[in-house]
Amino acid sequence: MSRQFLMVLFGFLVLMGCAGNIPKLGVNSGQLMPCPNTPNCVSSQTTDKSHFIQPMHFSGAREEAQQRMLQILNTLQQTEIKTVQENYIRAEFTSKIFRFTDDVEFYFMPIKNDMITINLRSASRIGYSDLGANRKRIELIRKLFIQD
Repeated sequence: MSRQFLMVLFGFLVLMGCAGNIPKLGVNSGQLMPCPNTPNCVSSQTTDKSHFIQPMHFSGAREEAQQRMLQILNTLQQTEIKTVQENYIRAEFTSKIFRFTDDVEFYFMPIKNDMITINLRSASRIGYSDLGANRKRIELIRKLFIQD
């Protein structure tokens, strides 16, 4: 085999591993999974200031909030919606070049008859730092959610 072919094969195998394994996700006892100790995660349900991000709020029915969120997620590039449940949405975002995967979760909690709190979590599957990508993504989603 040629050296060039081996280099291409090695690069392909490395990039295939960039997706990482799907971590344990979802809602357990009203809580999304905690962020790891790395700075590549944000969550509205943490007390750690470096990982904390404000939840979103919606006035109306939970179903309306979820439909709005699904519409927004469907407009974003490199996004695949993986789970839609009664009070929960999970999507995967994949970076263009290195194909890194981030898991983004939304937990829709009714707090009053006409008010919903949307708790959220966005985390990279692998690596240490995401250079703020998860926080920026959530803030973009928040901006789009408020505009609708």
